[in-house]
Amino acid sequence: MHNAVHQYIDRATGDVVSEQFYSDRVVQFVYGTARERAPALYRALTSARMSGVLGWLNYDSFLGARLTGSRRFVQRMGISLDECVEPADVLDTPRKIFERQIRWWECRPTSPDLHAVVSPADSRVVCGPLPAMPDGFVLKEKFFSVDELVGDRGAPWLRRLRHGDFAICRLTPEKYHYVHTPVAGVVLDIYELPGRHHACNPAAVVAVATPNSKNARLVTVIDTDVPGGTQVGVVVMVEIVALMIGRIVPRYSDTEYGNPRPIAAGNFIWRGVPKSLFQPGSSTVVLLFEPGRVCFAGDLIANRAHPSAQSRYSLRFGEPLVETDVAVRSLLAHGAQL
Repeated sequence: MHNAVHQYIDRATGDVVSEQFYSDRVVQFVYGTARERAPALYRALTSARMSGVLGWLNYDSFLGARLTGSRRFVQRMGISLDECVEPADVLDTPRKIFERQIRWWECRPTSPDLHAVVSPADSRVVCGPLPAMPDGFVLKEKFFSVDELVGDRGAPWLRRLRHGDFAICRLTPEKYHYVHTPVAGVVLDIYELPGRHHACNPAAVVAVATPNSKNARLVTVIDTDVPGGTQVGVVVMVEIVALMIGRIVPRYSDTEYGNPRPIAAGNFIWRGVPKSLFQPGSSTVVLLFEPGRVCFAGDLIANRAHPSAQSRYSLRFGEPLVETDVAVRSLLAHGAQL
């Protein structure tokens, strides 16, 4: 296990920030002591059932509420309740805070460029090219294996994604946990894949090879080369559960949060609107792009190799992998000129 400091870049200020982890000691125990000395316990702790129990203890039970302390949690994690749809006095439990709705149409402006890809979440992002490895199309022993990530049902899209690009958006417990659509286009396919409930804490990610490919996840394939679409090719969006995440709940809404509904193949979806809700915990969204179709924002690329930031990912994987803290609906990438 790596106990090193983990830092990211605050996009708004450019500052290097040391991450304060929620339940880091628990994660260190699960992915250190339990994983190495008690494999059966480790498997139990990363199961869907145990993840649900831990989520209930943290976010629903009287004990969890007493231990967390809603107001203390808000203050400690720097959560702004002023941007919420509901008044602060209604958000009186950890779960209500976690599942809060915000006035995103006012406080999360988006790019006016109709060919821009926007962040699907308030999250910490790392992005770049997908390298081709000698034994296949994978980021070997890093964040994920692409073919495993999308599963057998996603095989038809792998050829189009080869040598493409990726963005990994990691949500932490204090974040707004609605996931928004990063692009506009027609849904070609949407499906769930079973799996574990590994934590998305960097300590867990560096301890387990390709953990994001092993967790339960929801895959959405979007064709953006359609009238009204973002015009950046086929985009694969993978929403990944994590420790204490119960499920991914469909919440697609064209306008604010009104009339939420699931989406299905054949539906046109707009960019930057709510798509789903993680219930509850921390989690991850991975975006996959065809080669040559997007150019990532310059600050995200520069920050990835920031000379003074310390990253557990960089330490473990031997290359600069510094995250940038970004807002949902903010610019991730521009469409590339064909």
